[in-house]
Amino acid sequence: MGRDVVGIDCFTDYYPRAIKELNLSGPRGSKAFRFIEADLVRTDLPKLLDGVDVVYHQAAQAGVRASWGSTFESYTHHNVLGTQVLLEAVKQAGTVTRVVYASSSSVYGDTDDLPMRETSFPRPFSPYGVTKLAAEHLCELYRNNFGVSTASLRYFTVFGPRQRPDMGFHKFVNALLSGQPIKVFGSGEQTRDFTFISDIVDANVAAGETAGAEGVFNIGGGSRVTLNEVLATLAEIAKVPLKIERIEEQAGDVKHTEADTSLARSKLGYKPKVPLAEGLARQVEWARSLRSDR
Repeated sequence: MGRDVVGIDCFTDYYPRAIKELNLSGPRGSKAFRFIEADLVRTDLPKLLDGVDVVYHQAAQAGVRASWGSTFESYTHHNVLGTQVLLEAVKQAGTVTRVVYASSSSVYGDTDDLPMRETSFPRPFSPYGVTKLAAEHLCELYRNNFGVSTASLRYFTVFGPRQRPDMGFHKFVNALLSGQPIKVFGSGEQTRDFTFISDIVDANVAAGETAGAEGVFNIGGGSRVTLNEVLATLAEIAKVPLKIERIEEQAGDVKHTEADTSLARSKLGYKPKVPLAEGLARQVEWARSLRSDR
């Protein structure tokens, strides 16, 4: 799009740095990209925001299951405090036209009120979800009190190439390609609204560029299926036998998600383009490209 981009990340030890460096190798090859290694809470944000017109706030400590117990401090630091100091800096800068915040379907919690709508009452079912909702509320507070233009995008189960190694699809595909059993929490009849990464990117660009695109938006892929169906499709794509090891459900996991994306459709022109099967095939292809035994 011809934009100059500044990227910032503090390389937490949640998963190996080498994976993050590999994901950065593409942008680092562009003269339009500058990377800064820093923690949002502890860096000079006013200086970084000099000349910046759009902020895509993806920074967060991710992971539902890891958000319990003593590690919760990391979630409050990166997800809540990190968002607050960023919004404060944007308010003071006065030049940023839009902050696009990466929220999550986790804010809805475990509900049978489907599809999930932006007007549905949020009931997070994990500490992670609590911090994502808190940061979303901060965006709304700064928007309504100080005129900071914000758009919060509630992502629904994002997958695709370069996915974090702790994510389900990443683990499933690697297990399939290694001939290992796939560990499934519960019956596998839980459903998710799966969204391919390029559709998420399109939604972010639209939220940053579209006049009047403020507030909260669901961003889903329109592919709500059971986990068992997904695993069968993955095995068919990979052309390998499917072996499943079932284990206990985990605290914080919700039974179902489904996004009502009508608001994003009308305000952002959002329409998911990548069907589930095509997206899964792309993820399998990417995973194979990283393997030394392919």
